[in-house]
Amino acid sequence: MRAEERGQALCEPKSAARRRTLALDPETVRLLRRHERAQRRLPEERWSPTSPIFTAGSGAAVQPSYLTHRFHKLVSASGLPPVRLHDLRHGAATLALASGTELKVVQGTLGHASIVLTADTYVSVLPQLYRDSARATARLVLKAVRATNRKIGKVRDST
Repeated sequence: MRAEERGQALCEPKSAARRRTLALDPETVRLLRRHERAQRRLPEERWSPTSPIFTAGSGAAVQPSYLTHRFHKLVSASGLPPVRLHDLRHGAATLALASGTELKVVQGTLGHASIVLTADTYVSVLPQLYRDSARATARLVLKAVRATNRKIGKVRDST
């Protein structure tokens, strides 16, 4: 059964802004390459260079509803608090910000048209960012104070 017959269709993104390249860390690239090598070992009717990255046993694209259902079962079995598959996108954005990634980079990664949407959605969930900002600001001010005190001390010493 073709993707279109299952209610799926490959199509162009809604806008040019939706088409983007995502940077991946070396470990993720290694795992994806290993997955690709395994897929290439499948019979030709189940794999081609234009096949989806993740497929069912038949080589067809994995149904989104299956992924959602399977993810829900894995979360339930893990004993972790309930989380939706889409929440992983929010988690990734939050972790990127917590790691110090610039807001503009997170905006581009998520494909948000406006940095305001990214900021309104994600920055408020990171109280650690506020504490880090307060510490960084204090360090900057104290460094300037020390430099000023050194200048003043030199002026006093010379008079």
